[in-house]
Amino acid sequence: MANTIEITLPDIGDFKDVEVIEVLVSAGDSIAIDDSLITLESDKASMEIPSPAAGVVKEVNVHVGDTINQGDLLVTLEEDAVPEETAPVAPPKPVESHPTPPPPAPGEKMAKPLPIAPTRADMPNRKSHASPAVRRFARELGVDLARVSGSGPKGRIMRDDVQSFIKDALSGGVTPIAGGLAMPAVPAVDFSKFGETEEVELNRIKKISGKHLHRSWITVPHVTQFDEADITGLEAFRKAQKDEALKKDVRLTFMPFLMKACEAALREFPNVNASLSADGGKLMLKKYIHIGVAVDTPNGLVVPVIRNVDQKGVYDLARELMEISARARKGKLAPADMQGGCFTISSLGGIGGVQFTPIVNAPEVAILGVSRAAMKPVWNGEKFEPRLVMPFSLSYDHRVIDGAEGVRFTTFLGALLSDIRRLVL
Repeated sequence: MANTIEITLPDIGDFKDVEVIEVLVSAGDSIAIDDSLITLESDKASMEIPSPAAGVVKEVNVHVGDTINQGDLLVTLEEDAVPEETAPVAPPKPVESHPTPPPPAPGEKMAKPLPIAPTRADMPNRKSHASPAVRRFARELGVDLARVSGSGPKGRIMRDDVQSFIKDALSGGVTPIAGGLAMPAVPAVDFSKFGETEEVELNRIKKISGKHLHRSWITVPHVTQFDEADITGLEAFRKAQKDEALKKDVRLTFMPFLMKACEAALREFPNVNASLSADGGKLMLKKYIHIGVAVDTPNGLVVPVIRNVDQKGVYDLARELMEISARARKGKLAPADMQGGCFTISSLGGIGGVQFTPIVNAPEVAILGVSRAAMKPVWNGEKFEPRLVMPFSLSYDHRVIDGAEGVRFTTFLGALLSDIRRLVL
């Protein structure tokens, strides 16, 4: 005959009036020894309280938000008739504490967690076994832990399991509920409660580019590699050619040289000149080189595409850049002018800044960010000498490009920019 036992809060150390932040069981649940019953959180630590016995939960005697102490009744359990043999249960150990998310500000609404479908279609709904830190991590990402497979002891869900689940969802390995992996809704805030406001409609370009950038950011696992290039020789050569270029009605900027260097790097590293297939299972290598160049306009950034960069010289590229940039600033670009890019260059060098992390222009797999060059003392083996150094960064899709390939690309590109004569080899 089954016995009814009362499970109380054991000695958890120097803690009093500890808040219950999660109740992990319900009446009617069958639980095993060491299954977690509740999660507690104080200003010092978080911890889960395991069950010292196996059986069926008859009654749960605590609720989220309660404050409890040693000896308080947690659950009433109908114990199994044949108890399991087990080692004595050690007192729970405090785990790393994380700040509790603050309550919503006046006028805000709490965002609902993101529902994500199971990793396997036939996975039954079940109670999850995870630490408080992992539970909080999953809540922040909107992941239902009941749908995540645990790789730890006794099926315990680890932080890596949650991250792997998200990666599977983003790569198409998991089918999300309600048609897509959506982020939690942005809280609606009435800012007029805090002072005077003015509502300004975003222009069309920012609305369109904003949606595209948001989609690229949440679907592409970004990594950014930073580097520098000594462009002292290249800049001297460019200035020496300015008068000759003006005779041909060409304004010779740094960008055409950078495009030719990128073209050579894309030929050397074909994975960077590629796109993932829609199902994420194939890599589409492109035999052409079309490079998009971000242009600052009064209405926002646009990215016209210069086609067949490998078939054009520096003067040709300079002339085409002048023409297409002028049309971009006048709002005269056609949709076809911004399609078909293989790789994008975003240069902020004329404005300022040291480094930045550009967002990959999906379905491309990489984007180059260029910052302002500055004179720096560089050791030549015998002494320091002033050199013009340009910082740059490469953001890339980590599903296609790994860290080693990313740094090889930036190193190769930096070497080309440091000695433009390499382009003719």
